[in-house]
Amino acid sequence: MNPKLKKILVPVIAVLAGFLLGAIVMLISGYDPIVGYTELFYAAFGTSRSIGETLSTAGPLILTALSFAVSMKAGLFNIGMSGQALAGWILSIWFALSFPSLPAFVLIPLTLVVGMVGGMIMSVIPGLLKALLGTSEVIVTIMMNYVVLYASTFMLKSVFSKSIIQTAASDNTKLVGQNASFRVSWLTNLTDGSSLNIGIFFAIIALIIVAVIFARTTLGFEIKAVGLNPSAAEYAGISAKRTVIMSMVIAGALSGLGGVVYGVGTMQYFALQHASMSIGFDGMAVALLGQSSPIGILFAALLFAVLQVGRAGMTIANIPQEIVSIVTASIIFFIAIKFVIETLLPKAREVHSEASKVGKKAKELATEGEGDE
Repeated sequence: MNPKLKKILVPVIAVLAGFLLGAIVMLISGYDPIVGYTELFYAAFGTSRSIGETLSTAGPLILTALSFAVSMKAGLFNIGMSGQALAGWILSIWFALSFPSLPAFVLIPLTLVVGMVGGMIMSVIPGLLKALLGTSEVIVTIMMNYVVLYASTFMLKSVFSKSIIQTAASDNTKLVGQNASFRVSWLTNLTDGSSLNIGIFFAIIALIIVAVIFARTTLGFEIKAVGLNPSAAEYAGISAKRTVIMSMVIAGALSGLGGVVYGVGTMQYFALQHASMSIGFDGMAVALLGQSSPIGILFAALLFAVLQVGRAGMTIANIPQEIVSIVTASIIFFIAIKFVIETLLPKAREVHSEASKVGKKAKELATEGEGDE
């Protein structure tokens, strides 16, 4: 099969299989899948407001998926997007509320930079440990998620000025000022008061930049080379350690930007978190479904946004929203099976090849023995 065609067909089949499994679960549970899926898609696309909410939800997913894709290209399994996004969220809100009088054309870019730096700090630590000490980035990034989670609680309760907290006993900050807000009137009016904001444009710009980096730049080539074979990359003059650190820095910046788009754009304030942010783990699933391709990530993020926004519509048909979770989990499962198969197939071919060689040799020896007789 043509590799390009296969790259398109595998995620499409995974999505269709996920929806099919969800339909089977609905039928078994006594619900009409046609009605359920109709309400799901209507809730995501039926009105201008729902379209706005779907696009708003897709923005942070695109950015965290890009973060995972960049690290994957370098051969790293970054599970720290939740913590990196949370760091970007809390720091950007703190900055926006601390300097509300700055003009919008200064405050918005600086808010973006602060959030990206927050994500970079949380990612450079596992990057350095991986490059210099060979520490597992999986373990370190998981631990960093909890470090940021509890640090954000401490910052909200004990570090932030009382002037930016909603009330003395509140677990939320105040809303960001107009100069820092990503909401613009023309987008709000166009989508009938939805939460759609300019954050979606930041996500699209990041998508294009990452695509250009991997298609046209030396850095992108080096990241892919190190991901494929660090030893060969070193032999070719590419510093694997530097590339690993750079890829984690870029990944952290993208996750931090995702936190800014979610926090300043969608939420517009910071709220105390009791668990890791879902956009980090959802971003991982989006990247896997999109096969770490920028265009694939775009469509995968839109699909996950449809599932997240549309699940509320299923309640109209008296169908539990958990059915959508089953569909999402099924899609991820089928994608994961694809990766398992791709990993096992080369090994199976090697075993088959070795077995063929042994069989051929045995046949030759038997033929020689018969000739001697």
